[in-house]
Amino acid sequence: MNKKEYKRELYKVFDQKIDDLDFSGRINLIQKILVEYQKDNEDQRDTSNKGEKWTDEQLKIILSDAPSKQNCMKYAILFKRGYGSIEQIYRWSTTQYQELSEQRKEDSFIQQIKRVAKELGLRG
Repeated sequence: MNKKEYKRELYKVFDQKIDDLDFSGRINLIQKILVEYQKDNEDQRDTSNKGEKWTDEQLKIILSDAPSKQNCMKYAILFKRGYGSIEQIYRWSTTQYQELSEQRKEDSFIQQIKRVAKELGLRG
């Protein structure tokens, strides 16, 4: 199947009626499914920076955006990381310090996230 045929087949699927969803609802569902598909197939994309240290600039870029599934995937692709690591950055940035275990309080990555989040004026 070539790209043109593939696109035509996808459009047919996209145009199918889904219960009582309007066009906007179908688009939201398509976007949600696309993110899930990318997460489920993470092994097929470049994650060459997985496990590498994060820079403050990278964390600032991530934390300056809303913590949505779409943004987690966008930054995972951009920074060649795993989806879960982006999700974890958002979680650690908003977790109250007193809620962290003693071991986590000493973690340098969590301290870096907390520092960057504080610089951006985020609560957590």
